[in-house]
Amino acid sequence: MAIALKKEIRDQLIQSIQRYFEEELDEKIGNIAAGGLLGFVLEEIGPVIYNKAVSDVQERLQIRIADLEFEVHEEELQYWKKHDQLRRR
Repeated sequence: MAIALKKEIRDQLIQSIQRYFEEELDEKIGNIAAGGLLGFVLEEIGPVIYNKAVSDVQERLQIRIADLEFEVHEEELQYWKKHDQLRRR
């Protein structure tokens, strides 16, 4: 699944890459080169980060589902058990 970005976000990311190169590396990078670098990162690195995030969410959901089962579980066939306990008292 390709990571698609809205044009506004893509433009902001390209500007951020250009600023990073200027401020951190004392180099200038053009709009086209920054766009190419962004495309590479999205295609090569993006899926790794995306898959890790999905895995983290799945793990977290499994924990919540297990908690939910514990919180809302009701014992079955309890009428006679309660009834007999009341009789004994």
